[in-house]
Amino acid sequence: MESHEKDEPLETRLVQVRGQVQGVGYREACVRRARELGVTGWVRNRIDGSVEAILQGSPEQLAALCAWLSEGMSAALVEALEVTEMPPPFARFDNSERLPTL
Repeated sequence: MESHEKDEPLETRLVQVRGQVQGVGYREACVRRARELGVTGWVRNRIDGSVEAILQGSPEQLAALCAWLSEGMSAALVEALEVTEMPPPFARFDNSERLPTL
């Protein structure tokens, strides 16, 4: 899927993934899937063992990535996915800010 254009509807979501999601390559897999979908933002490990991400894209792109995040990957065990829509105004991530791992 192509990345979002300037005139497309854009949403930003804060996502927290709980479960066995650290130490199994979950963030890197999230980055790969987000790039495939054209989603921008960032992702990081939290001290409490969860993974947190700010995601930006079209409603369809975000729905697809959140569905993937809830299923996780074979080595991860996702127990909970908390998604919070962030109301405008918000900064637009550009293509150079495609979910770097921190």
